[in-house]
Amino acid sequence: MPAPPPAILRVALPVPLPREFDYLPPPGATVAPEWLGCRVRVPFGRGGADLVGLVVGVGEAEGDPAALKAAHERLDEVPLLHGELFDSLRWVAGYYHAPLGEVIATALPALLRAGQPLPDTRRHGWAATPAGQASATQPGREGRPRRLLLSLCEGARDEDELDASEPGWRAAARALAARGLAQRQAMDAEASPRPASAPVPTPGQAAAIEALRTGDGFRPTLLEGVTGSGKTEVYLQAIADCLAAGRQALVLVPEIGLTPQTLARFRARLGVPVAAFHSGLADGERARAWADMASGRARVLVGTRSAVFCPLPEAGLLVVDEEHDGSYKQQDGVRYHARDLALVRGSKLGVPVLLGSATPSLESLHNALSGRYRHLRLTERAGGARPPAVRVLDVRKRPLHDGLSEALLEAVDACLARGEQALVFKNRRGYAPVLICHDCGWSAHCSRCDAAMTVHAGGRRLICHHCGARATPPNACPDCASLALQPQGAGTERLEQALAARFPEACLVRVDRETTRRRDALEKLLARLGDGPGILVGTQILAKGHDLPRLTLVAVVGVDEGLFSADFRAGEKLAQLLIQVAGRAGRARLPGEVVLQTHHPDHPLLGTLLNGGYPAVAALQLAEREAAAFPPYAHLALLRAEAGTEAEVQGFLKEAHAAFEAREGVRANGPMPAPMARRAGKARGQLLVDASLRVALHAALREWLPALRALRSARRVRWSLDVDPTDLY
Repeated sequence: MPAPPPAILRVALPVPLPREFDYLPPPGATVAPEWLGCRVRVPFGRGGADLVGLVVGVGEAEGDPAALKAAHERLDEVPLLHGELFDSLRWVAGYYHAPLGEVIATALPALLRAGQPLPDTRRHGWAATPAGQASATQPGREGRPRRLLLSLCEGARDEDELDASEPGWRAAARALAARGLAQRQAMDAEASPRPASAPVPTPGQAAAIEALRTGDGFRPTLLEGVTGSGKTEVYLQAIADCLAAGRQALVLVPEIGLTPQTLARFRARLGVPVAAFHSGLADGERARAWADMASGRARVLVGTRSAVFCPLPEAGLLVVDEEHDGSYKQQDGVRYHARDLALVRGSKLGVPVLLGSATPSLESLHNALSGRYRHLRLTERAGGARPPAVRVLDVRKRPLHDGLSEALLEAVDACLARGEQALVFKNRRGYAPVLICHDCGWSAHCSRCDAAMTVHAGGRRLICHHCGARATPPNACPDCASLALQPQGAGTERLEQALAARFPEACLVRVDRETTRRRDALEKLLARLGDGPGILVGTQILAKGHDLPRLTLVAVVGVDEGLFSADFRAGEKLAQLLIQVAGRAGRARLPGEVVLQTHHPDHPLLGTLLNGGYPAVAALQLAEREAAAFPPYAHLALLRAEAGTEAEVQGFLKEAHAAFEAREGVRANGPMPAPMARRAGKARGQLLVDASLRVALHAALREWLPALRALRSARRVRWSLDVDPTDLY
């Protein structure tokens, strides 16, 4: 009787191929169901390069087992991914039509992707060595290392405690360790901070908190609250209830800049360790947070988009703050949406999911209005604060000083005279959007993109914000040799310069991508502003989540750019941005004012927003979307392609369109040029698939993708499929 074929491992690898790969077990090992969910190191390709993959199946070899390679080693004693999280990753692979191996690689922290073991989840801290104790008694140079050493001489400090109270302490600790003055050590007992007492909720908050306590299992809830209404307080109360039931909570925030502020508030209020997970942390810190959640040591995790992949073995609540924010959508690789994945995970885990926003996305609002989500509203600001007064400045035929009208400057002057703070908002970084020749009209464009280069450093540098190309501005116009080269328009750098000249005594802080690149930069900038009179100049980084009690004036300089965009989401995005940035004003007891500077004061969107607020804009936008058959009343997928030449892009897209099999309710539109037809030296194009039903869209995509991969032209282009795109670029 012939021997049964040997058992083999089916491994998902981080390669762009929609399949799993069969391997024999390592020599001397026996395949068993316990291999499922464990990482293995395997040879791959003709060169035999090592890759780390995940065992997603075991079975019998099909064909000649002698043709299979053996895995090198098993990396995990117990499964790393299993249960709900593994099922959710399979859902991501199916819904976004992405290879399972790439989805798993996206979900794992970098150290685990590289095959490193799970980090030690014991609490660690730092203590002064005997040499450090002796050094502390001697005179020394003041600085962060010495301040940390003096603190450690009073007793060992927990790393989580240092994270919360001593920003930037890790570099100082490494310096002390290198000199033998301090050492890292395991801590004996879990830190148990005393939770701060909760404030008395407003009637609206109390009603929302009570509503969240009713019902069991998966309950998607949209918490729509005006800016300053205290949505975070509702989150905290809901998390406290979750912790009291012995469960874990996951809180997603849209920006890294919001994470430290949110962490500090949560750690002050909750008597449990609160972990952080975002790209601003070192690889080891992210892996430790992942492991802390997997082990159950961490009870609350606060993080950005990728935190949605962290394990939740004792899940009790998922919160998505500012759920409308575009940063929850991954724009390359596996193009998942963290908000939507949080809802899927909540459904599989059987726990409530709370979506919060002052300006909900039209998709979430549509689900709430149609009864799919529970809809809770907070209509009044907390603490007796009043909504800011809004004033529109018509600047037609009025002189502008570096983009600022005299009336706006007078409003800033009056704010400073009262000892208060002003935010001058412009959602465009740099000095000026373009450099032009005043004589012939030449403008500085990127040689690799269909875009103008932005003027930076007061006119001394040109940077393309799309591909990162840099150039030195020419001394004379390349077309007519004129010396009349002028920066046109204004960005945050130019506004900062103009405001500094007008208000030389004022504390002036600029917040944009350039000034916040370093870790803790935003906290330091806001700390520099302090509580005294001053001016903030900033982009959308400042539009959400920040609570500045002395900020009473918000002056919006760049309204007009978003009024005439071809993007069907432009009206929604502009209304959200204006509401969010206006919400920074008057959040405490001081009255707030919002000044909108525009050349189009009669634009219908502005009129609707001023007269009816965001609900009126949302109702208008939903009606327009329904009439035009756009989301949420239709479902989209965008096929993007780029190559060295336009002919290669168009050839692939035409073949792709021909390979698409039309079915009822599903259409393929295109090929069409991308809004930016050339970027980073590559020609770009796209093809849009729309469907009235989601199930029909995915059925069509499942049939189409194998045909796309078989196209010879597909090998000459770089292409990707984006399901539920948020930008048609």
